[in-house]
Amino acid sequence: MHKALYLPFLLFLFTISTWGQAQQREYYQLKTYLLDTEEQEKSTDKYLSGALLPALKKLNIKNIGVFKPRTIDSLNPRSIKVLIPMRGISELETLEAKLQKDKIYMASAKDFLDAPYKNPPFSRVESVLLKAFVDMPKMKASPLSGPRKDRIYELRSYESSTVAKYINKVEMFNKGGEVTLFDNLGFNAVFYGEVLSGANMPNLMYMTTFENQASRDAHWKSFSDSPVWNKLKADPMYQNNVSKNVTRFFYPTEYSDY
Repeated sequence: MHKALYLPFLLFLFTISTWGQAQQREYYQLKTYLLDTEEQEKSTDKYLSGALLPALKKLNIKNIGVFKPRTIDSLNPRSIKVLIPMRGISELETLEAKLQKDKIYMASAKDFLDAPYKNPPFSRVESVLLKAFVDMPKMKASPLSGPRKDRIYELRSYESSTVAKYINKVEMFNKGGEVTLFDNLGFNAVFYGEVLSGANMPNLMYMTTFENQASRDAHWKSFSDSPVWNKLKADPMYQNNVSKNVTRFFYPTEYSDY
């Protein structure tokens, strides 16, 4: 290749490569530790803050969110949710093996991992695997700085009656402009994800964050009053694509990354 053309050609390849990397969609594992007692909650807190999160950060896994329900009742059992972002699905496949090779992690986690069977540190662990939306391929750690106990982290799951309706709802967020609208209205979304494996498929999940309840309510009013939303929800293309909306409210633990 002629030297005069070589440098622009390399620049073109670099631009394409970096654009592809920027658009690479992350994966998320959302783990839920279901707990029966306050003792189990303390044990799981100790494990997460003192063993798991430090070990994940050594593996260059950052922006790990840890959340607890704002109220504990029949609809919101005692639990701790952990949101783990990953660059690719292969990270999840190899994660456990890497943790087992980490001597510091294994020592720190021993009491949790080897707890007596008559006194387990949790009742069950649930896991959901998600892939980031096209219009938000990377998660954004919430920028909120107010007291963590006051914050409202709203996790929503939109279930659909059929796979086609589910695909349609995901498209409504992306091409339809819901992601852009949430962003323009300052909803501080952490992630939007297509559920690849979970108990309530087909469904998508996303998390938005607010300083407090008043802020949350004001933001949702601005959304429902938005001309953009009212035009979008009336579009014949996007009708009947959500059969169930499950909304839960959380706050971040003191050792959560955001």
